[in-house]
Amino acid sequence: MSTEPLRLLGPLVLALVSATAFDQLSRARGLEPPGFRQPWRRLLGLTVLAGTLYVGVFAALGQVGLPHGELREISQPELFALHALFLLALGVWLLLGFAGSLPAGRSLAGEAARQLGLVTARPLREVGLGFGLGLLAWPALLIGLVLVAAALFALGAQNVLPSKPPELIVWIADLPVGLKVAVALSAGVVEEIFFRGFLQPRTGIAVSTLLFVLAHLSYDEPFMLVGITLLSLFFAALVHWRQNVWPAIAAHFLFDGAQLVFLIPWALKQWPQAMKSLGPVWLPW
Repeated sequence: MSTEPLRLLGPLVLALVSATAFDQLSRARGLEPPGFRQPWRRLLGLTVLAGTLYVGVFAALGQVGLPHGELREISQPELFALHALFLLALGVWLLLGFAGSLPAGRSLAGEAARQLGLVTARPLREVGLGFGLGLLAWPALLIGLVLVAAALFALGAQNVLPSKPPELIVWIADLPVGLKVAVALSAGVVEEIFFRGFLQPRTGIAVSTLLFVLAHLSYDEPFMLVGITLLSLFFAALVHWRQNVWPAIAAHFLFDGAQLVFLIPWALKQWPQAMKSLGPVWLPW
């Protein structure tokens, strides 16, 4: 029996169910936009959200287990396409939910900042806190990954660990430094606003983290998802503690920027010698 229909319909059903659950949780937590009292606005807003979740989160599930061809070159605009989609979805949702429905004296821009976790009395202080805690959390992340790798070895599941660098990682390592910094900044800002500022207050830490991890399935490296999960929980904890997304944005940018600019190029240079002396090894991609 062919699994092709399931691969196509499964992610779509998950996206529709997730958008519906998002709507119900928003209402239960008192976060329903006033404009959504009009059925057409609610339906259109949730359709946009479902489509965004399908493309950005669940579509990769349909490719799990399929053979992958040679990695094609990705254009610079494509590097930012998914983040642009997230921003577009947020803009449409905010317009449908709040445009023309706000009390006198309240602006759409101000409401957008409140809805997305961007309001804080001292944003620069929050950014500095994010950088500082991000630096402190880096060793903890590496220790956690090493412990997980050691547990996999002890259980005889070392085949889960990568024996060669993922193709996408190798390709990213060759990008110009300025472009890598731009990618890290885009990821830090857009992904934190979407997953932590927008989704987390409405769906909770567990669900928003699961969606964040699924959005990174396209790396096609299972062990990387362990590190992504730990990072997501760290960012989520920052947002929950500080009640704004600025520290998570700073920490996310720090992690991605350091990896893209320094860690990954260094690790790729060490890989051939490590393979000669140690055989298949693991590096914290």
